[in-house]
Amino acid sequence: MRKLLLIVILCHLAAISVGALNPSLNDDVLGLIVFKSDVQDPDGKLKSWNEEDDSPCNWNGINCNPRSNRVSDVVLDGFGLSGRISRGLLRLQFLYKLSLANNNLTGSISVVSLSQLANLKILDLSENSLSGPIPGDYFEKCGPLRSISLAKNKFSGEIPESLSSCATLASLNLSSNQFSGLVPSGIWSLNGLRSLDLSNNLLDGEIPAGIEGLSNLRAINLGGNHFKGEIPDGIGGCWLLRSIDLSGNSFSGEPPSTMQKLSLCNEVILRRNAFAGIVPEWIGEMKSLEILDFSENNLSGTIPTSLEKLESLKVLNLSQNAISGSLPESISSCVNLLTLDVSHNNLTGTVPKTVGQLKLLGILDLSENRLYGTVPAEIGEVTSLKELRLEKNALTGQIPSSIGSCSSLVSLSLSHNSLTGPVPAALANLTYLQNVDLSFNKLTGTLPKQLGNLGHLLSFNISHNQLQGELPSNGFFNTISPYSVLANPSLCGAAVNRSCSTVMPKPIVLNPNSTDSNPSTVPQSFRHEKKILSISALIAIGAAAVIFVGVIAITVLNIRVRSTTSRSAAAALTFSGGDDFSRSPSTDANSGKLVMFSGDPDFSTGAHALLNKDCELGRGGFGAVYHTVLGDGHSVAIKKLTVSSLVKSQEDFEREVRKLGKVRHQNLVALEGYYWTPSLQLLIYEFVAGGNLFKHLHEGSAGSLLTWNERFSIILGTAKSLAHLHQMNIIHYNLKSSNILIDGSGEPKVADYGLARLLPMLDRYVLSSKIQSALGYMAPEFACKTVKITEKCDVYGFGVLILEVVTGKRPVEYMEDDVVVLCDMVRGALEEGRIEDCIDKRLQGKFPADEAIPVMKLGLICTSQVPSNRPDMAEVVNILELIRCPSEGQDELV
Repeated sequence: MRKLLLIVILCHLAAISVGALNPSLNDDVLGLIVFKSDVQDPDGKLKSWNEEDDSPCNWNGINCNPRSNRVSDVVLDGFGLSGRISRGLLRLQFLYKLSLANNNLTGSISVVSLSQLANLKILDLSENSLSGPIPGDYFEKCGPLRSISLAKNKFSGEIPESLSSCATLASLNLSSNQFSGLVPSGIWSLNGLRSLDLSNNLLDGEIPAGIEGLSNLRAINLGGNHFKGEIPDGIGGCWLLRSIDLSGNSFSGEPPSTMQKLSLCNEVILRRNAFAGIVPEWIGEMKSLEILDFSENNLSGTIPTSLEKLESLKVLNLSQNAISGSLPESISSCVNLLTLDVSHNNLTGTVPKTVGQLKLLGILDLSENRLYGTVPAEIGEVTSLKELRLEKNALTGQIPSSIGSCSSLVSLSLSHNSLTGPVPAALANLTYLQNVDLSFNKLTGTLPKQLGNLGHLLSFNISHNQLQGELPSNGFFNTISPYSVLANPSLCGAAVNRSCSTVMPKPIVLNPNSTDSNPSTVPQSFRHEKKILSISALIAIGAAAVIFVGVIAITVLNIRVRSTTSRSAAAALTFSGGDDFSRSPSTDANSGKLVMFSGDPDFSTGAHALLNKDCELGRGGFGAVYHTVLGDGHSVAIKKLTVSSLVKSQEDFEREVRKLGKVRHQNLVALEGYYWTPSLQLLIYEFVAGGNLFKHLHEGSAGSLLTWNERFSIILGTAKSLAHLHQMNIIHYNLKSSNILIDGSGEPKVADYGLARLLPMLDRYVLSSKIQSALGYMAPEFACKTVKITEKCDVYGFGVLILEVVTGKRPVEYMEDDVVVLCDMVRGALEEGRIEDCIDKRLQGKFPADEAIPVMKLGLICTSQVPSNRPDMAEVVNILELIRCPSEGQDELV
């Protein structure tokens, strides 16, 4: 019995000992399963994590030490995980690397206790949504930790002082968080630190004099904080530094000369600070430099010639300082330059011809200086150039045709100079060209037709020059913005709303006095030639006479035909209609088809108006509008379309018109019917007797001045009409003050809506030249082929209309030597705090500022350059009603 009991006890102890041999695997599995249970895994990246497995070593994202078979690496970067970090990870006692970067994990970091992960060397929790302060003692037991990255989270508070105890730390990245306060002094003494990135936080203070204690430092980035003071001389003691980025702070003084000792350094970025003094001559001693950025400081003096020693330099940016003198010709020694930007300075002299030797240069920006002379032809030798900016200087002479050899050029800006001569045809060789600005020069001649073949153009600004002739008629120039061709009095074409006159060839004129007066001295051959010419002249004169008689005959016939058409129009329009679009007679070759959506009108007394100037109400991009009184005394407005060649087929035309005929709103001019023949199309609208908004604003007398309440009602009513159209998926396309009619009660009625739907395609040339004929209302996306035209175009035009109604000014006004764009003027006044000065002076202060100013701000929001930033018209209506009836929501606009 005693032996049996001993055997049972021994067996039990054996079972316990066997279980103790492999507890760790169960701990690793359990810890990871607990972690999995606390996160969401929408992409199924952790699908292989099975709690029934004996070992996690084959799980996705898990690595094990081959000797101990324990989990050493958990790398779940970019797995799309969300939720909180679980304490289950603390069971991974042999964890060497924990990387959960680029997920959407939330919560605090405190659950990852470093004291319990004694073997952890790499901790990467970057690019998540972790938040809150880090406990002050968090890093006290950081053990062998060598790399910490908490970048791109939402951590706040101060950087823990306990970081100073991480003696083995080689890399620390706390960038793009909300850390504030001072950097713990102990960090500047971590002599094992190789990389320190504290950029894009709210840190302040100064770099301590003992920075040379970071003797192994290779890279330091303190950009985007509130650091101040001078860079200490001790930075020259960090011999191994390769990269220095102190941008976007408030550092002052001069960069210390000890920096020239940093012979291995290839990046010095000090932009956007308050450094003063001159660009140091010693900079040429940092011969490993590849990037030198001193932009946006207060540096003065000249560009040092020692830069020629920097043969490895790829980026030189000295822009936005107060540097004077000339650009040294020796800059050509920097043969590896990719970017040269010295814009926004006080440089004088000429553009050195030696820039042509910078064969790798991709960006050359010398804009906003005081450079003079010509654009050197040698610039055409820089075939890798992608961006050339020389605007706002005092350059003269012609644009060199050699620019056409810069085959990689994407952007060219030479505006605001005094360049003369023609636009070189060689620009048509630049097949990658997207943006061109030649405005505000003295260019002459015609624009080369070949430019229309540039397939990637997004903008081409030639405004304020002396160019003449016809614009290229193909490619981008079919949709060019009217703003881009302003103030060229002799240009013609659709974009400038000026037709091009036909140029007849000059006749050959023979001088009868060019030979000897004595016939006997004239050679026989010449007598024969003169005889032939005389016969040709007689034939030409006879032909001219025939043509003249023919023109007169055709004119007489045309008058008779018009008279006949006027008499027969009534007969052609005698068809009856139906109230549900059902009564539509057939169309033959000699008659038309009339459909009225209600009633049975008598056109016998009204058709004469179509050719009667006295009955004409106005003309637009689509045609002329006539006032007609029908036989029953009912007044209608008939639009006679002048785009017959562009109108859809009869079937498509009728389908679209019937859709427009179903649109009914108190602020929309109702479409009452239509008339169709292959050569004549009429739209029949209700007649609105009060005139259009343009005349009330800009041509009315003092007695007919619109009050503030009337203006607000017009704005609100127009907004409601557009919201209704957009709800029915109809885009107006042609909103302008001349298309807003005012009825007898002062209510607005929007006309000409949806007419673009009658065209075979929404061709941007047609939209810009026919529909958007009123300069100033056109949304900027009309000029870009790749941007979809949406109802946000109407929102832009409505925003311009708001500003026009409130200010009483036209969308574009031409001054003696300038062009004032209303949106820009109001936006500038808002930035300067004087927006109230823009309100129509004729109102004499009789307006509520708490309504007028928010309305103007709404107008500016609607005219945002980015379509997605503009509100929907339904939202606009709600905002206007809040402004008229104040509530808590109004505060957002005031």
